[in-house]
Amino acid sequence: MNLSGQKRYSTDEVVDVVVVGTGAGGGPLLAELAAAGLKVVALEAGPNFDPAGYGFDETLADEIYWTEERLSGGSTPEAFGGNNSGTGVGGSTLHWGAFVPRADPRDFRLNTESGEGCDWPIDHAELVPFYDRVEAFIGTSGPTPYPWDEARRFPLPPVLRNGPAQLMAAACDRLGITATDAPAAVVSRDFTVDPSVPERKACINCGFCHQGCRTRAKASMDVTYLPLAVARGAEIRAEARVHGVERDKAGRITAVIYRSGGRDHRQRCAHLILCAGAVETPRLLLHLGLATGSGQVGRNYIGHVATQVWGTFADEVGMNRGYPSSLITEDYTRPEGADFAGGYLVQSLGVEPLTWANSVARGRGLWGTALTDYLKRYNRVAGIGINGETLPCDANILTLSDETDAIGMRKARIDFGYGSNEDRLNAHATKVMREIWEAAGATDIWVLERVAHTLGTCRMGRNPDTSVVDVEGRSHEVENLWICDGSVFPSSLAANPALTIMALSLRTAGAFLKGPR
Repeated sequence: MNLSGQKRYSTDEVVDVVVVGTGAGGGPLLAELAAAGLKVVALEAGPNFDPAGYGFDETLADEIYWTEERLSGGSTPEAFGGNNSGTGVGGSTLHWGAFVPRADPRDFRLNTESGEGCDWPIDHAELVPFYDRVEAFIGTSGPTPYPWDEARRFPLPPVLRNGPAQLMAAACDRLGITATDAPAAVVSRDFTVDPSVPERKACINCGFCHQGCRTRAKASMDVTYLPLAVARGAEIRAEARVHGVERDKAGRITAVIYRSGGRDHRQRCAHLILCAGAVETPRLLLHLGLATGSGQVGRNYIGHVATQVWGTFADEVGMNRGYPSSLITEDYTRPEGADFAGGYLVQSLGVEPLTWANSVARGRGLWGTALTDYLKRYNRVAGIGINGETLPCDANILTLSDETDAIGMRKARIDFGYGSNEDRLNAHATKVMREIWEAAGATDIWVLERVAHTLGTCRMGRNPDTSVVDVEGRSHEVENLWICDGSVFPSSLAANPALTIMALSLRTAGAFLKGPR
């Protein structure tokens, strides 16, 4: 994004807030604080990209993925990198799929409902006004009315359905399953929301959402909230890796230390807000021994159950064309007669060839001639997948390994595994997806086990002994430290997390501005 004309603050100046991270958690908040007249500096570990430089080529997309090594263990180890971790001005929204279902109200009261998992310390109703604001600003496309939330209104009509979506829609209709156009943070027609934010042209259905959107149709933070933040006086410093803080005798943070251009810099500040995600935020806290008194930093790591089902069709599907996840059903957020707590969403899938080939090699165990022969079916293959509730578990944990990175910080080790509830949910969902694909006429149906997203590790709560931040995102232990990203989720929710993170970002910004500073 264009940062050439942004305001510049001296490192010796005490700015009101330093924000670490510019993704879904940092972007909205940064814009809100700057609009209130605060002196705000955002430090982003990754580079600043120009969307025009993104290519319709998967091999060029590694630059927007966080590919630094993380150690993954446990009974269900999760893949990182392009699967769930982004880097650059805009964070993981540079490569996210822009699939924006809202969280189901029942998921906020999962323990009250089922005796499993935990309740959130806030109600779903508290987030609705922030959902509305986010969707109006970033330009979400979808059907109005929406079958599972009649009050939801989309500012833009749905994006076009891709091949897999059409197959899924016909099959769901045959089976009596309600399915509709997916809520997508992709503009289906030219969209302008604020004079400070350049116009975004309608989606051209190229299918390369996960490789960076060169047309700006996808609502990444670098084409939505961050231009607004810069116009309002925020400064964004790219390639600025935070690895230290300074504190006064009272324990308040007085400066942030970051590496940029091969040397360390020190930015004085009155407040620090961490928005680096559910891996890098706890990793930094553990590295610094900051806000770790409760023993909860790094605990209750959560990744969604994200199993996929693939099949071959008689006619060409062309899943690489169009918005990848253009159909959804929420009929299984609480399946009738289920033997598990929570639920899941089902979506259509469109995947580019290289990503799909890697999935086939890993998921089917095909190599050599068997692999290349199967890959020749690419144009006749389609998939569907789920996003399913994962219960928080104390044994699923992020710790620091003995290995260090290039600047001497210990690398993150994430141990994650499904419990019996996830196993039962996964079995139910796999059966449903197989039935849908059989009804669609698929043959050679197979299952790809997968985990998605990074959540938990700095959960919000009212009890300082069992949480890291309060209900507004403020540290229980360090007065001028706040956290605003997916790490504060007490539970996973069934919905994809980015929209909820953005809503929480606006909510945290409001609380920060109203509270004592």
